[in-house]
Amino acid sequence: MSRTTSLPKPFDRITFPKSYIGPLLISGILLAAHISFGILDTWTKLFAAIGTAFIVESVLHKAVTGRWRDLSSAYVSGISAGILVRSPMIWPFALCAAISIASKYVFRVKGQHIWNPTNFGIVVMLIIASDSMAVLSIQWGNNMWAMLVIWLVGLYTISKVNRFNICLSYILAFIAFAWVRAAFTGGTFAAEVAPLTGPMYQLFVLFMITDPKTTVRSKTGQSVVAVMIAFTEMLFRFGEAVYAPFYALFVVGPIALLIEMWWEERRQNAKQESASPRKVQQ
Repeated sequence: MSRTTSLPKPFDRITFPKSYIGPLLISGILLAAHISFGILDTWTKLFAAIGTAFIVESVLHKAVTGRWRDLSSAYVSGISAGILVRSPMIWPFALCAAISIASKYVFRVKGQHIWNPTNFGIVVMLIIASDSMAVLSIQWGNNMWAMLVIWLVGLYTISKVNRFNICLSYILAFIAFAWVRAAFTGGTFAAEVAPLTGPMYQLFVLFMITDPKTTVRSKTGQSVVAVMIAFTEMLFRFGEAVYAPFYALFVVGPIALLIEMWWEERRQNAKQESASPRKVQQ
């Protein structure tokens, strides 16, 4: 009696790389924001940012490691620069993308970059070229469907890569601190919480603070850091800093990683000392 075997279905062996999730999601945010508000001045500026990110990533990674690498991360940094940078000129888009990618290879501690690349690029550009560029800061306005779709799809996607706790912790903390800001400044709660409805915050929450390479490893630590970012942002907002979230992540993110590195090294040293045989005193 012959044994029958079922033929494999056409897509049984096709897997969807996690590295593609970010590029697809951020492309969706771009399309929704552009269709709703026409946020892109020209596609040329966007392509300049993406192309620069590809070139710098390829050259630096090859020079440092001797190998070529997947460019999905460079695409996220490039398209983020293309969305967030506002300038009548092309060079700020390209320079922001270049700085973002270069930061991964220049500012490293124990073989790990400690700043989110796009956040680093944006903050540096605000410091050195504030007279030539600004950062996207519009809200979705009355087109709430676009905001809801992106948030729902984005948060679902982030949950699949085990970063949902970061987003949720930050959003809840932001809302709570928005109430605090309204109470202290005499403004309205609606005005304080409104930034969450903008594409800038979608990029910030879904991509910058959840970046696997620049977040601490423990779930509890991730949530604590997210709350600290929201708290530091509140302090910057009290000082009327327009781009408070970027400054907050720029300050808190690296400090959290350095503390984690120090703590892990301390634990490893303690473990090695406890495992080593004690010397017999003569």
